[in-house]
Amino acid sequence: MIEREETTESTVFTALVATDLTTRIADQVLEAIQTGRLKPGEKIAEARLARELGTSRAPVREALRLVESHGLVVSHPRRGFFVHAYDADELADVYDLRECLELHAAQGAVDRLTPEALARVEAQLALLVSLAEEGKTQKQVEEDYALHRMFLEIAGNRRVLRTFDQIAMELRAGIALTGVVYEDPKELARSHEVLVEALRARDAARLRVELAEHLEDARHHVLALFRAGPAEAAAHATPSQLLR
Repeated sequence: MIEREETTESTVFTALVATDLTTRIADQVLEAIQTGRLKPGEKIAEARLARELGTSRAPVREALRLVESHGLVVSHPRRGFFVHAYDADELADVYDLRECLELHAAQGAVDRLTPEALARVEAQLALLVSLAEEGKTQKQVEEDYALHRMFLEIAGNRRVLRTFDQIAMELRAGIALTGVVYEDPKELARSHEVLVEALRARDAARLRVELAEHLEDARHHVLALFRAGPAEAAAHATPSQLLR
């Protein structure tokens, strides 16, 4: 009788030590791009970034690869990483996609709306108003996108939400490239009231109409300013039309 050799289940993968260092570095790079501290076409020196962050170059390189996956950084062999320099047509394509996503999500947001979800949206609108009164424009831009994101989150399609997160980064970077500081944050907050009213009324048709007007207005004026260039944009911007 042949005895079978007893076997044990082997380990296929090696456990990794969890760390968020790469993500934290990537977040700082994204913020620098979206706020205009890193300019389009500017080289991102890995050694300098590692030195300022107090880390080695390996996680910095990983972080830049992560940012590259979002389209905000490009790499060139033997030259390194550079901030992606958008052109107006590219930014227009991003706005087209954003409009498709948000209009698609309108019906789902109405259908899946709960009292708890509505309360969150209303609280976010109140936050926009509060930030406007405090003059915290940079924070308001961030919370503006958070409010729009809530509509898609309520709609419940995670792939649509993930795509929105991707393009929101590009849109914020594009707005930063106009070089214009938002001068009327109260108008920005008020421009979202009609959206919340339509959601509260559970009127998907009205929500789509209001969203289309809201997003188209933003696209038209941001692209006009983008094509004009920072100096011209700063001289002729209509603040209430800049950030939506």
